Amino acid sequence: MNSTLLSIIVPSYNSADYLHRCLDTLVGPPDVEIIIVNDGSHDDTPLIADQYRDLYPDTVRVIHKPNGGHGSAVNAGVEVATGQYVKVVDSDDWLNQSAYLALLATIRTFAARSEDVDVIFTNFVKEREGAKNSTTRYTNVMPQGRVFEWSELGQFRTRQHLMMHAVCYRTSVLRASGMRLPEHTFYVDNLFVLEPLAYTRTAYYLNVDLYRYFIGRDDQSINHSVMIKRADQHLKVARLLLDCMPKRGTVDDRLFSYYLHHLEIVCAITSVILLHAGGRDNLNARTQLWADIKAKDAWLHARLRRSLVGKTSNLPTVAGRKITVAAYHIARRVVGFS
Repeated sequence: MNSTLLSIIVPSYNSADYLHRCLDTLVGPPDVEIIIVNDGSHDDTPLIADQYRDLYPDTVRVIHKPNGGHGSAVNAGVEVATGQYVKVVDSDDWLNQSAYLALLATIRTFAARSEDVDVIFTNFVKEREGAKNSTTRYTNVMPQGRVFEWSELGQFRTRQHLMMHAVCYRTSVLRASGMRLPEHTFYVDNLFVLEPLAYTRTAYYLNVDLYRYFIGRDDQSINHSVMIKRADQHLKVARLLLDCMPKRGTVDDRLFSYYLHHLEIVCAITSVILLHAGGRDNLNARTQLWADIKAKDAWLHARLRRSLVGKTSNLPTVAGRKITVAAYHIARRVVGFS
């Protein structure tokens, strides 16, 4: 039996100001492997990573590589992971200690029973700089305290969706999915969630507030002005998500419904971001995205467009576009886009 139960991948780029906080919440358990991926940093990130490796030589590994972006760093970690499960913790985030121990106890129980559970879900907390924190839980969607299959999945609310922070995949499932995140591309966490999901059959929901997702840095990828500047990245990821969308009938109906729910959100955000970015090229790209969806799958196009999120993100005329942008700013707070 593999004695390493969990591999935690920590993609790190110029993270010197907050990497200590992240790693201090991870080190300690002997059956956890921490893989720090230094993605071509120019600050003291490589030095800090090596210091932790020297302090914890049995459990901390370091990869130094040229800059390739967040997805590239995750890929590098998955390639060398030896744990039965893989979780990604971004270098500016951290884990709650009691919840972390609860996750490990759960994985140990699976290992003792030789029970292969494909994915474990936990809650995540948005730690907002200068604002009230908010927690995403799935108590209304997933059975608790037992292994379940997708046919038992409930209905996600509009503001509920799965983020990378909520998932812990069995390593063999990640590799079987063939997931390879694109380099130099932001917002690939959506691909990390959805692409392997179709390869899962069993799941477990551990109702603990494990992941602390820090929001507030000016250069963060979800900062509104940064999102607008990276409109092309949103478009790229939306198209890649559409490519990995399973066909109807190939996965459980309730899992397929979740794929639709997630795509609705991503396509809506992409539409509004392209609109907000402005310019003929962005508006043409927005129109072309929906035209390509319709050409590929007319049923999927109709389904995405007739949803509330789809309707409000694609109102016609100049006045409609203004309403769409206003609705987006409300949705960022109410629906929980960021």
